Amino acid sequence: MAKNLADIRTEYRAASLDESDMLSTPFEQFDKWFKEALVAEVIEPNAMNLSTATPDGKPTSRIVLLKGLDEKGFTFFTNYHSDKGQLLAINPFASLTFFWAELERQVRISGVIEKVSHKESDIYFASRPKGSQIGAWVSEQSTEIKSRDVLDQKLQELTAHYKDKEVSRPPHWGGYRLIPETVEFWQGRPNRLHDRLKYTKNGDDFWKVIRLSP
Repeated sequence: MAKNLADIRTEYRAASLDESDMLSTPFEQFDKWFKEALVAEVIEPNAMNLSTATPDGKPTSRIVLLKGLDEKGFTFFTNYHSDKGQLLAINPFASLTFFWAELERQVRISGVIEKVSHKESDIYFASRPKGSQIGAWVSEQSTEIKSRDVLDQKLQELTAHYKDKEVSRPPHWGGYRLIPETVEFWQGRPNRLHDRLKYTKNGDDFWKVIRLSP
């Protein structure tokens, strides 16, 4: 390799994180950090690593995009028939990880997944560019295909079909919401002694903040 992996190291010095900085709920705190990521022009600040697991505990991860946040949870959209959709149907527990390198920050969220309502999925689908709407019909996500030509041909056919028509949401496509049980905010610090503050649920409407050793 061109460079020894053991020599790759970044010293984090941008900021610190104290209990006094934390807002009353993880949703408010996440919204604050997310807005700061936007100001810092972080590349795709809503990109997050979604980790799921099989019933026998084998993990798998992929990057998806956060498309909604409120006091219910964190929302993303995908094909229900995809690998992740099938895993979530069997084991509805998952985690999300955001890493904003420009701010030396990470957020880890764990909880249970539920499907959002048809209405909510319809509203978001209608907001997508028409090409993305058609793409949701084109792709049988996670299934094997012979070549790229299969997608290109189907895209051409459906683009012509929907030329003067609205594209309806496929029944196999929609939203999921992760309802958090824990949310950890991580701020990089010098000497790898990072700040880690974690929200845990203490009752229905109360969140407790604890500090974790790095």
